[in-house]
Amino acid sequence: MEFLHTLPVLAFLSLVVVVSHASQSSEGYWKLVLPHTSMPKAVKDLLRPGGPSPVDVSAASCGIHVHFDKFSEPSGEDAQVDDSNIGNFFLETNLHPGSKMKLHLATPTNGAVFFPRQVAESIPFSSSNLPEILNRFSLKEKSAEAEIIKNEIEGCEEPAMEGEARYCATSLESLIDFGTSKLGRNVNVLMNEVKSGNQVYEFGVGMKKVADKSVVCHQLNYPYAVFYCHTFTKTRTYMIPLVGADGSKAKAMAACHSDTSAWHPKHVAFKVLNVKPGTVPICHFLHNNAMVWIPK
Repeated sequence: MEFLHTLPVLAFLSLVVVVSHASQSSEGYWKLVLPHTSMPKAVKDLLRPGGPSPVDVSAASCGIHVHFDKFSEPSGEDAQVDDSNIGNFFLETNLHPGSKMKLHLATPTNGAVFFPRQVAESIPFSSSNLPEILNRFSLKEKSAEAEIIKNEIEGCEEPAMEGEARYCATSLESLIDFGTSKLGRNVNVLMNEVKSGNQVYEFGVGMKKVADKSVVCHQLNYPYAVFYCHTFTKTRTYMIPLVGADGSKAKAMAACHSDTSAWHPKHVAFKVLNVKPGTVPICHFLHNNAMVWIPK
């Protein structure tokens, strides 16, 4: 009987060992495919050895930044933010030095790491396999964590909007494959350089448009690192220097969408900015866990 109780522990330890050894191959795949592209430190941190992590029920969802064609109620940390700051949305006309904005740039807290492709592909990632997934991670069917996992998977299964290509990458290798399929191998990969994301910031001098075409990947709230990647037409990406109210300096990525006519008319961005779909370009800062791929 005691032996039977140790089986799940042994299986977990075996998975950790596999992840530990194979994380080197994930980094090796990056070097093979992207030999001239620096790997951000935040990505390297996702390659450290480890097993499944708990789902963070308090974390802000990236849904309002990926499902523009849906009416998404803010959740997690975002639900506690004042309406005027939800989603960090702003108008492109405000994209100039001296503009001030209270930013809420969520950072992942559950410690999820990338599983190597061979491990990730051995784990089901489909709403039709939800019971098996929950069982694998020892989650109860009606729990808050189960509901988050269900929503994240279903979001990945939804059809793309007009002008959008989307893909959920369950490993670093598959993320690399999607990024290079859209932009080629001559790319840079950028992320926010923000330590404290919850304060008033002033837009600094030196902001620049870094790309007219990009692939943005948002980390989902999942037991291991899964990224929702998508690319839009008529979207510009900016790197914006920021100066915080506490004097700290930072750099953050923002995406500006020229065509919002296909967005849900009740999307929170229209409420926050008091504009209508398809009338003006709408921008938003990206969370600290987002990865931005741009051509060099």
